[in-house]
Amino acid sequence: MSTKKKAKSETVKFLEKITGGPLTLARLLQSIRLGEEETLVAFADKLGISKQHLCDIEKGRKVVSPERAAKFARTLGYAKEQFVALALQALVDEADLHLKVEVKAA
Repeated sequence: MSTKKKAKSETVKFLEKITGGPLTLARLLQSIRLGEEETLVAFADKLGISKQHLCDIEKGRKVVSPERAAKFARTLGYAKEQFVALALQALVDEADLHLKVEVKAA
């Protein structure tokens, strides 16, 4: 078993720098929304959720299921692996398990 830490991609480092902390699905969604210069209402409509639900996700008050994360990725035109990994990581963190989630396509 390797004890080597995987280096973060430049994209993840950049997103963590501009969002002010570790990359989460909430921060990723907010970064995409702000990058596309969309309002909460327009972005929530695109994702098929309410403005309040999107606000709760972005503020970390709600977690997203892996299934919904995959749907968000498809809707926004991104690969689902990163979205699902971040959704699973939020669930693991919420359970205070001190584990790191990695997702690979089957």
